[in-house]
Amino acid sequence: MKKLIIALFCASASFAATAGGNIDAGKALAEKYSCAACHGKDYNSPIDPSYPKLAGQHKDYLQHALTAYKRGDAANGRSNAIMTGQVKPLTNQDIKDLAAYLHSLPGTLAVHR
Repeated sequence: MKKLIIALFCASASFAATAGGNIDAGKALAEKYSCAACHGKDYNSPIDPSYPKLAGQHKDYLQHALTAYKRGDAANGRSNAIMTGQVKPLTNQDIKDLAAYLHSLPGTLAVHR
C-alpha cells in the first residue's frame, strides 16, 4: 500500500509539473528558437525598446500572448509576422513550458506609483 501511495504521489507531481509547464523544457525551447536574439540574453534587455521584457512575466500572460501570436490575432495586437512565424510550430505544452521558464527568471519589471 505504501508503495502504491508513493507511486501515485510521484505520478501526480509529474503531471502537475507538466500541466504548469516544465522549466527545463522551456529553457531548451527558448534556446532552440533563439528568443534571446530579440529579447536579450537575460530576457530583460530587448534589442528594441518596443519589444517586451520576458523574464519574470506572469505565466498566464505569456501563455495568452504566445497563443495569440500563434493565431495571428490582430484583434489582440498579436499579429507580428516574426513572432507568428516563431510560435506557429509550438504545441500548447511547448507554450506552457516556455511560459514557465520565462516566469522563473529574475525580471526587472516594476510597478511605479
